[in-house]
Amino acid sequence: PGARLYRSGDLVRHLPDGSLDFLGRLDHQVKIRGFRIELGEVETALAAHPRIEQTVVTAREDVPGQPRLVAYLVARGELAPSAAELRAHLQQHLPEYMVPAVYVTLAAMPLSPNGKIDRRSLPAPAEGARADLETPYVAPRSPVEEVLCEIWSGVLRVERIGVEDDFFALGGHSLLALQVLARLRGPFSIELPLAAVFDAPTVAAQAAVVTAAIQAGQGRTAPPVLSVPRGGPLPLSFAQQRLWFLDQLDPGTAGYNLPHAVRLAGPLCTAVLAGSLREVVRRHETLRARFVKLADGAAQVFDAPAPLPLPLADLSGLPAVARQQELRRLVAEEARRPFDLSRGPLLRTGLLRLGTEEHALLLTLHHVAGDAWSMNLLLREVMVLYQAFAAGRRSPLAELPVQYADYAVWQRGWLRGEVLEEQLTYWRRQLAGAPGELRLPTDLPRPATPRLRGASQSRPLPSGLDRALKALGRREGATPFMTLSAALGVVLCHLTGQEDLVLGSNAANRGPLESEGLIGFFINMLALRFNLGGDPSFRQLLGRVRAMTLGAYAHQEVPFETLVHELHLERRAGGTPLIQAVVDFQSAAAPPELPGLTLELLPEAEEVAKFDLVFILTDSAAGLRCTLQYRTDLFYASTIAHWLDSFELCLNLATADPEIPLSTLRRRLAEHDREQTAAARESLSLKRRQRMRDGKRANGQASTLEGGS
Repeated sequence: PGARLYRSGDLVRHLPDGSLDFLGRLDHQVKIRGFRIELGEVETALAAHPRIEQTVVTAREDVPGQPRLVAYLVARGELAPSAAELRAHLQQHLPEYMVPAVYVTLAAMPLSPNGKIDRRSLPAPAEGARADLETPYVAPRSPVEEVLCEIWSGVLRVERIGVEDDFFALGGHSLLALQVLARLRGPFSIELPLAAVFDAPTVAAQAAVVTAAIQAGQGRTAPPVLSVPRGGPLPLSFAQQRLWFLDQLDPGTAGYNLPHAVRLAGPLCTAVLAGSLREVVRRHETLRARFVKLADGAAQVFDAPAPLPLPLADLSGLPAVARQQELRRLVAEEARRPFDLSRGPLLRTGLLRLGTEEHALLLTLHHVAGDAWSMNLLLREVMVLYQAFAAGRRSPLAELPVQYADYAVWQRGWLRGEVLEEQLTYWRRQLAGAPGELRLPTDLPRPATPRLRGASQSRPLPSGLDRALKALGRREGATPFMTLSAALGVVLCHLTGQEDLVLGSNAANRGPLESEGLIGFFINMLALRFNLGGDPSFRQLLGRVRAMTLGAYAHQEVPFETLVHELHLERRAGGTPLIQAVVDFQSAAAPPELPGLTLELLPEAEEVAKFDLVFILTDSAAGLRCTLQYRTDLFYASTIAHWLDSFELCLNLATADPEIPLSTLRRRLAEHDREQTAAARESLSLKRRQRMRDGKRANGQASTLEGGS
């Protein structure tokens, strides 16, 4: 009595044994890429188009594992609106994830005997039907185009690719472009720069580039990653070596832990989960690595596969408030617990029971054994294995042909001599005379010993600004990361007064095709140098940022620690040489789903800030989101909120008029600062006057009481 009930909208029936049998939905609600969508809301927005008579929207899974929204419509009049026109109409009213992928025009809707629309009789879309019907499908006309279409289809997960399709219009970005280039090495034995995708964004144009490269024998093709014997210790990768060295300087630190907490809602079999985790650890030997100290550094050895402990703590008996507090405490405690690299293992797991059908899975990985890509891969493999093992099937995952240690051996064999010198020559030229410091105005004095305590603020870009920004990027051949980075450069130029500044950016650095399915520490820090001199227009600045970013990603193999050593960069106590602020771009993927089990990533209990500022740009089906992480020892929350306002203002000005000069942008940002300062002073003055009035009122009441007594 008095308990809260949840109206799920599910249609079920009771079975004789007391269990519930799921039959479907009552409200036509569906889930696409992790987003719950009310189909009626999409239909209402679509029916508002003046040339639509009738419409039905449904979710179809014609390709297993790839559900999509399909809109069926009956036109008002003879000429039906195009798919591009309908998309533009819906984007004014709905977030991107609610816009259907395919549009099917019918002469009339199929009806049931009682006169209602028969959704089950709606025809399947034509094979290869897509939302971008402005570009008609053109089949490949040569063997090179056939191979490219196949590669693009696998990378973009689009069933049918035409030779006139645009890579970025189909959802491509820098990371996926690198995967395309990695797949080109096998069939064509060529090495192309990242700019080859940006300058030739269609299959037809890229085929011409590939053909010319083949004829010219262009590029130095890296050898494949091969498995090496396991007779003894194996070398560390350059990235592992750097983290091992830092661990030796500050043993027992938890600053390089990668903690993940995942809420699991639904009936959970802990034995199957434990078996799934054990299989992932068996597959990826880097999770079983130990680091042994040698006279000239360190090497890694691997323990035999063994059961991975999955300790269970039962919190279900606690009251709701106390249960959430204890959950946060345990998550934070696990995230702070250090690893011993000499003993291993480098992955810890734990399980918290929150209710009969609610658990929290704790996964903590040391950075020396993985990165963000690795954590996502680990979670996906666990869920795939769980589904198979729960059904009594064997693992559906293919055995890995190579391991991360094989990549480490490959890296040390490949990145040396002429190859290394070519990469270093670029960075020597790029960073010659670069400023060693980003002079950010801090609210608090910088402590003598930097601490890693951090916080963050996050906000989505308004949908109209999101669309305008992406449209500007498409016109200029730039990704959202490049456009957003250019705007960030403007804001930092305004804050610091520097027209020459360096930001860090994490590159996935998974060049070899064999690396895509491996758990391991591949990520590398790139130094992005922004040139804002000469009062360029925003369009000109975006062109500079585009060229600079493409150059940096084309030379991302050189480990940052090697750059520090080779370029004699000044080291800072407790900080990264040259870099105090970082800009990163992430593509948010919905957590994997299982029948009867829902996954939700829980927020970190405590944030660690390894840099003064980390600007994270996240792209998802819901649109772009900006997150600014900061060191709480240096900045107030109000300052960070104001800087996010300034960033959004800069984006609005730049997308409204790309020819706006940098000097005008800086002037408008300065005006914004003065307005905010004046508003803050007025607010403070009002609070002071209110306190004075409250004090006088309290004194008056006290006098009255004294007189009465």
